[in-house]
Amino acid sequence: MQSLSISDEPIESSGALSVLHAAVDELHRRYGGTDEGPRLGTDELKPPLGVFLVARVDGHPAGGVGLRPIGDPALRVGEVKRLWVRPDLRRSGVASALMIDIEQRARDLGYRQLYLETGDAQPEAKALYPNIGWHSVDAFPPDAFSHPNASRFTRIL
Repeated sequence: MQSLSISDEPIESSGALSVLHAAVDELHRRYGGTDEGPRLGTDELKPPLGVFLVARVDGHPAGGVGLRPIGDPALRVGEVKRLWVRPDLRRSGVASALMIDIEQRARDLGYRQLYLETGDAQPEAKALYPNIGWHSVDAFPPDAFSHPNASRFTRIL
């Protein structure tokens, strides 16, 4: 792999949108569609409490990940959304680098705990998260949506 860079990009930017749309497209292909569209608004991935990171290899979009607040705002809990890496760059460390960076951004924003979910059609994600320090949990915080059949993970910051 050549030069990897990760930076915040406005969710309306072409780089962020290209990664976000690629992630959604892959979810649709793997799961046959998703009903989450109305449950994830791009405004949630904007400052002051949201962020979207784009990984670039040699200047080209290579992957991305988002963060949004969930549950009671006083608890400072966030959810990691749409981790995605280009297929030709998987298993090269891009996903781990994105996760390290999004965790640090969450700390910088004052989050105390993060959650994420994945499903059976994403075995590589289910294997990744425990390997980078995330712990399996049965449920999300109260007032936070989670798919009924999802595998859920959390990380205390």
